[in-house]
Amino acid sequence: MAGWLRQQVQAAGSRGIVVGLSGGVDSAVVARLAQLAMPDGVMTVIMPAHSDPRDAQDATLVADAFKLPVMTVDLSEPYDALLDSVQETPGSTVRGLASVDDSATRLALANVKPRLRMATLYFVANRLNYLVAGTGNRSEIAIGYYTKYGDGGVDLLPLGSLVKSEVRALARDLGVPASVIDKAPSAGLWLGQTDEGEMGFTYAELEDYLRKGPASVTPAVAMKIERLARASEHKRHLPPVFQPS
Repeated sequence: MAGWLRQQVQAAGSRGIVVGLSGGVDSAVVARLAQLAMPDGVMTVIMPAHSDPRDAQDATLVADAFKLPVMTVDLSEPYDALLDSVQETPGSTVRGLASVDDSATRLALANVKPRLRMATLYFVANRLNYLVAGTGNRSEIAIGYYTKYGDGGVDLLPLGSLVKSEVRALARDLGVPASVIDKAPSAGLWLGQTDEGEMGFTYAELEDYLRKGPASVTPAVAMKIERLARASEHKRHLPPVFQPS
């Protein structure tokens, strides 16, 4: 896998790889693979945005464990500034949206964070002539569990063919700290948020569905997975282009 990353960087005429370190197992694995691929061409970036402090602590733990170059960009103020600007726009206020559907507003606000992180990673990558390596795995990609033009906006997806259990196994092989491997997966969109809580099923159930088919999970879980897959189909394709007749 490190060899594949190296080939991709060389083919693109780039000098290295940028990885956003979230404090989770996926980003830890990608960062270590990037380091193995490009020992002198890797940069990791920690990007808190009103985040759980443990996330930054775990990200720092990973960086220290592998002696990774790391920079921290606190996006809390840019996040606040953007939302303040939106609130001041007539007819497009966050308060107005909240009065319509609070849960939808919370997701819209949360998705600003990965989009700010994407812009940050590409700024760093452009300055260094690096590529941005994403941390999405097969499980998340299958149901669209990522933000379009946020953590889905990347150049490379080294974990895209691995389900979550395979990522954890690889993490153990690579020496990722156990506390990071064992923590509950979370996109860090808001305090207390967890992947499985938001999805409505476990990664193990999703993995069974992907590997063994719908009959391997309960009908209710299969229905949820299929609904998420259908609703997120647009994330897995380039935007449709009008073709004149």
